[in-house]
Amino acid sequence: MKAIVYTKYGSPDVLELKEIEKPTPKENEVLIKVRAASLNALDWHLMRGKPLAVRLMIGGLFKPKITQPGRDAAGVVEAVGSSVTQFKPGDEVFGACSGAFAEYVCTAEDRLALKPANISFEDAAAVPVAAITALQALRDKGKIQRGQKVLVDGAGRRCWYIYCTDRQIVRG
Repeated sequence: MKAIVYTKYGSPDVLELKEIEKPTPKENEVLIKVRAASLNALDWHLMRGKPLAVRLMIGGLFKPKITQPGRDAAGVVEAVGSSVTQFKPGDEVFGACSGAFAEYVCTAEDRLALKPANISFEDAAAVPVAAITALQALRDKGKIQRGQKVLVDGAGRRCWYIYCTDRQIVRG
């Protein structure tokens, strides 16, 4: 399968399209045929290895340990591990993973959600890291409580209402 990879820190020039082995899901993982992936600040920091704290926390000091960029993906489940109960082949999903800039990616089932039918793969792939960041800001810093509503103005092409549930933000 084809994937974007990098073996050293730097500008986007370090990225290469290579043929690598297709991943196989572990017992708690889902194999996704990627239909869309999004780029965000986390990918940029990991690729550059800056700030240095990023290297110390996630990557290698002199060269990256994680060599496949991309954290957000949406696609179709192709296979599931033996202990996966929430998804089956053919399900349309989105979520956080490692190595989303590839034809296929594996990730733990608890890092995925079913893609709503009325959302494109591209829109769904733009959600995971941004939504987690928004959730942390609203819930942890803003102290929003279950049942409260927040109007997010300037969040793309339209205003969104955000509803707070126990573990997630739901677009309204």
